Amino acid sequence: MGTTHLETVPEPKYWHLKNVIGEALDSDFAVGEILPNERELAARFGVARATLRQALEQLELEGRLQRRRGVGTTVAPPRLGVDVSTNQHTGPGAPQDAWQAFDCDKVVPPAAVSRALGTAAGEETYALRRLRGTHGQPLAAELLYVPAASVPELSAIDVPSGAARARCVLRELQRLDLDGQDRAVELGSARADDARELDRLPGSPVLMVTTRYLCQGRTVAVSVATYRADTCKLTFGDSGDVRISHHSEERRAS
Repeated sequence: MGTTHLETVPEPKYWHLKNVIGEALDSDFAVGEILPNERELAARFGVARATLRQALEQLELEGRLQRRRGVGTTVAPPRLGVDVSTNQHTGPGAPQDAWQAFDCDKVVPPAAVSRALGTAAGEETYALRRLRGTHGQPLAAELLYVPAASVPELSAIDVPSGAARARCVLRELQRLDLDGQDRAVELGSARADDARELDRLPGSPVLMVTTRYLCQGRTVAVSVATYRADTCKLTFGDSGDVRISHHSEERRAS
């Protein structure tokens, strides 16, 4: 990892330093390798430790670095690609579904979700909490809203709240002949519940994916999924021609 003259660049020192370190991560370090400590890095680049910390924090936000307590700062693995195209009509709970349900309760959904579902204001729906992970690391948290009208047979099943009820809701939802879905993706900030489940700080950058599941033109469920922006990139379609990533070299469009 070389040195650079930071005084002559027009951009903020920490941003230029972030780019320099980022290039070094690509050429000089392996995934999982531990970086030198802050004192050594600051001396090597001739910057204050506060400037160095800003650069390292930005690289962490971009998913290039991971700070592990008791270990230090390590080079992060590449982001996991998550297909969020609507080409596949796999519904929640299907064998190919990568989500794991762990809770279910009846709640009054946010107004935007009620409008999407076509339910009355104040009407309760089932709310399933589900997680998605990889290699033991949480990747995304989801709230799946399912109105009672979508699973009418569930009222005859005496199942308490929790994972057991979630499985019942998913089983009944699978009885529907889903014929489509649409999705919206936006950048957001992690709420307290999602941050806790994703092992992030509240307010950390996340990718929000909202999905409407359709049956005969009617919305039968709405998913609000929160993806960690530092560990995944969203891909659209099998070809992956459009990718969401913090690294400009990974963005392409054919």
